[in-house]
Amino acid sequence: MKLTTKQLTLCAVLTAMALALSYLENLFPLALAIPIPGVKLGLANIVTVFALYALGPAQALMILTARCLLGAMFAGNANALLFSLLGGFAAMLAMILLVRLERFSVYGVSIGGAAAHNCGQMAAAVLTLGSAAPLYYLPVLLAVSLAAGALTGLVAGSLFQALEHTNLRKLI
Repeated sequence: MKLTTKQLTLCAVLTAMALALSYLENLFPLALAIPIPGVKLGLANIVTVFALYALGPAQALMILTARCLLGAMFAGNANALLFSLLGGFAAMLAMILLVRLERFSVYGVSIGGAAAHNCGQMAAAVLTLGSAAPLYYLPVLLAVSLAAGALTGLVAGSLFQALEHTNLRKLI
C-alpha cells in the first residue's frame, strides 16, 4: 500500500491521538466506579472506528498496529503487547466484516468490535496461561463491552456529525 504524504501524516496524527487517549484513560480511576478487573472504556478505539470509516480498513489497521506497538514500548510492558494485538486485530476484523455487511450503524460496529476485542484478549490469556480458566470471565467482559462499545460508537458518531459542518471532512 502506497500512501501519500497527506495520508501518512493523517495516520501519524491519528496514531498519536490514539496513544494520548489510551494514556489519558489510565488516569481515570475506573476501578472505583466499576470494580471489575480488566475493564477499560477503550477510548483509543474511538480513533480506530473513526479511521475505519474515514480512511478505510488498511489505514485503520496500520494505525491500530502502530498504537499497539508504541503503547507497549512506552509502557515497557512487552507482555501486554500480545493482549493488545490479539484484542485489536480481533476487533478490527469484526468491525471490517460488520461495515461490509452494511446493516449496522457505527454503534453496532463499535459494539461488535468491543466484544471481539474481549474475545481476542481472552485468547491471549488462554495462550499465556495455558489454561481455559480465563474463559469463565468472558461473559462478564462481554456484558461490559456493550456499554464500552456503545460509548465509543456514540463519540465516533458524534465526531462524524460534527465534521459534516466543517471543511475538515473534505481533507480526509
